[in-house]
Amino acid sequence: MKYTQLGRTGLKVSRLVLGTMNFGPLTGEPEGHAIMDAALDAGINFFDTANVYGWGENKGRTEEIIGTWFAQGGRRRDKTVLATKVYGGMAPEGESWPNYDRLSALNIRRAVEASLKRLNTDYIDLYQFHHVDRNTPFEEVWQAVDVLVQQGKVLYAGSSNFPGYKIAQANETAARRGSLGLVSEQCLYNLAERRAEMEVIPAAQEYGLGVIPWSPLHGGLLGGVIKKEVEGGRRASGRSADALANSEVRAQVQAYEDLLDKHGLDPGETALAWLLSRPGVTGPIVGPRTAEQLASALRAVELELSQEVLTGLDGVFPGPGPAPEAFAW
Repeated sequence: MKYTQLGRTGLKVSRLVLGTMNFGPLTGEPEGHAIMDAALDAGINFFDTANVYGWGENKGRTEEIIGTWFAQGGRRRDKTVLATKVYGGMAPEGESWPNYDRLSALNIRRAVEASLKRLNTDYIDLYQFHHVDRNTPFEEVWQAVDVLVQQGKVLYAGSSNFPGYKIAQANETAARRGSLGLVSEQCLYNLAERRAEMEVIPAAQEYGLGVIPWSPLHGGLLGGVIKKEVEGGRRASGRSADALANSEVRAQVQAYEDLLDKHGLDPGETALAWLLSRPGVTGPIVGPRTAEQLASALRAVELELSQEVLTGLDGVFPGPGPAPEAFAW
């Protein structure tokens, strides 16, 4: 495994981030524990979750699964850089009650305490704002976070799904308060979805945030989905199926798979390796459900893409270009 600094911090994290969103809804507790053990054995020390994962009446279940894994000992907690998130509604199922969501100081305090209990830990390494809250000023957000940092319950703060201007607002406000501010941004970014290159990633680089891409295979679209259909009869489902119904998208994905087939490269590994080659990227979030999927992700860390392949990928999935040139002269 390779490691890098998380943004401008001194914190060292693995170039792959273990995503846990499927733990609970799709992956049971024993399987989740096995995946986390395998990831840690492979050198992945950066785990990502959120308080709402588990969804519906099982909100919080994913954090609980991680908490029972920590309880097994073996220095699991000490070896793990733990990231979770706050924003989504966490009121008891069936209740609609204010201040159980978003980024008010009250909800941040309530959400941290609940996450710590579910996670079976006394601190969170990276506490991420899952979405922008247009109704709460950043002065209030940072006041709440600063208290948690002083209490030792949170070490760093990060954002997720923030536009570039909100990253700037957040960190300018933090600087006026003498606070560290955001140290990471978790955003949708992959070969098929490159709009983050216009302003989100440049803002992150300007303010010293590490970039943590989610959905690196774009819902499976970049994982060799057409080839799998042809060779194994396994048809695309969900977001991939919806995307492939568009003839232009299907032609683009076919061109992508043809390019990689020409160079003897695996589509999923290439998509991850491409992200790892991008400026500002700390590491993509991967959510393996099997040992082979984890092994494939690990191979991507060692994969060096040639300039010919990189140029070909840009031809198939051209980026938007930097702002403002992407939409101005």
